[in-house]
Amino acid sequence: MSVALVDYGAGNLRSAAKAIEVAGGKVEITSDPERVLAADRIVLPGDGAFPDCRRGLAAVDGLDEALTEAVRKKGKPFFGICIGMQLLATEGLEHEGAKGLDWISGKVVRIAPKDKALKVPHMGWNTLVSQKSHALLDGIPLGPQGLHAFFLHAFHFVPQSQDDVLAVADYGGPVTAMVARGNIAGTQFHPEKSQRLGLALIANFLKWTP
Repeated sequence: MSVALVDYGAGNLRSAAKAIEVAGGKVEITSDPERVLAADRIVLPGDGAFPDCRRGLAAVDGLDEALTEAVRKKGKPFFGICIGMQLLATEGLEHEGAKGLDWISGKVVRIAPKDKALKVPHMGWNTLVSQKSHALLDGIPLGPQGLHAFFLHAFHFVPQSQDDVLAVADYGGPVTAMVARGNIAGTQFHPEKSQRLGLALIANFLKWTP
């Protein structure tokens, strides 16, 4: 089971690669569009700001086209991490704003906790509340007594359709934690830093057959 971990200059590549390997995947860190097309599954990481990540992805010759071919046309399982998940949106409103891949309609907006004492960025460990059943969540204890995921972000993805939201976290109100549509999925939190929850989620992704 080969996994292309996309290198476009933005992402926690080594930690993500190690987590995929521990979960049983054969991972290749690559920016080569041909290697992305050849992989069985694709993971798009991302750290920093939405516009910077979008520019970085577009700057790698042929990479946008390879991702579209592999994911949208060939239906290969795709997983986005943090900004890599946010890039699925129609647009992100961070800084000057930027257009996303528009694979899942919606916008990436700043978190606005109802409790003004809660700081933004949101950084730390939170449990997840499932919004619908999904193969990626199989066997993972969720809810108030469930496993914790590690978050570090100031913006979150608000899909146009709530059907695309798999799970939320509570941070002065619901914050989108996971999205999915068809063969495309992603997490706002970092599974490679989320210990038991993260490894279980990655293992589910490796055997996912959307």
